[in-house]
Amino acid sequence: MSNESMKQEIKQAITTGECALSSLYAAQEKLNSARNWGTLDMFGGGLFTSMVKRSKLDDASQYLEDAKRNLLIFQRELQDVNVPLDLKVEIGSFLSFADFFFDGFVADYLVQTKIADAREQVEDAISRVNKLLTDLKMQYEQI
Repeated sequence: MSNESMKQEIKQAITTGECALSSLYAAQEKLNSARNWGTLDMFGGGLFTSMVKRSKLDDASQYLEDAKRNLLIFQRELQDVNVPLDLKVEIGSFLSFADFFFDGFVADYLVQTKIADAREQVEDAISRVNKLLTDLKMQYEQI
């Protein structure tokens, strides 16, 4: 592969990585908000608080879906420059059902646990994508 075509492949990988990173940051923001509403919900927030938390989780889920799609594209682009990537980010659906129908401390706690798990996965993905982007940018400059 020529230097110019390699630069083009790296540039495409950087662009798709930045799109994935943007989605991950948006999901992180919504998960942080959901965590805050969830804390309030655990200590007697009521139906309104549960609904706001659910809305934040729905938004986070959408951003996570966007991130998954963007990460798959990023992964394909990374394969073009021989860099592997394997990230998994999810929010369980059963707990959102349980949160509404068994609204109580235990269900709220389980939802908070899932939010925390999702936040950890997102933070890990952000860290890994940032590292890959830094490496790609350095590689791009060296060509």
